[in-house]
Amino acid sequence: MTQPPKVFGIAGWKNSGKTGLMVRLVTELTARGLRVSTIKHAHHDFDIDKVGADSYRHRQAGAHEVALVSGTRFAIMHELRGAAEPSFAEILARLAPCDLVLIEGYKREPVPKIEARRREASKTEALAPTDPHICAIAADHPVDGTDLPVFDLDDTKAIADFVLAKTGLAETFNR
Repeated sequence: MTQPPKVFGIAGWKNSGKTGLMVRLVTELTARGLRVSTIKHAHHDFDIDKVGADSYRHRQAGAHEVALVSGTRFAIMHELRGAAEPSFAEILARLAPCDLVLIEGYKREPVPKIEARRREASKTEALAPTDPHICAIAADHPVDGTDLPVFDLDDTKAIADFVLAKTGLAETFNR
């Protein structure tokens, strides 16, 4: 039986730098030899195919799942059609085996995470004081009044080292 992947999250308000940090971490960690998957939680309706595309037409016609397959990738779109949003655990279980799953969003999921903070964020209220799973802060400004490690939001290598240490993957994948 395969071990479940290690999971680490990036939490923060809109425009806090979550996506940029996620992209930089995926780049850094895959360069170190990890197989990294990501899960992003969206708080709105979204489409990954274009209006008029065959897959779009299949979904609009009522298909429960639509799989797009080519020689370079595949994607499966699942329409909820009024059913409840799947839990984080259900989505995690659908992923192929990997070394690490980075999650963006899922602010309240009980997994270790870094809080991303930017001065231009939609909200500046700190998440860390009310979330015991936040184990560090990455910010584009000085942060006072915390005992948590604080990283520069752009210090990707140091943040990657921290993620590997927190998930127990440092000995295998640290440079």
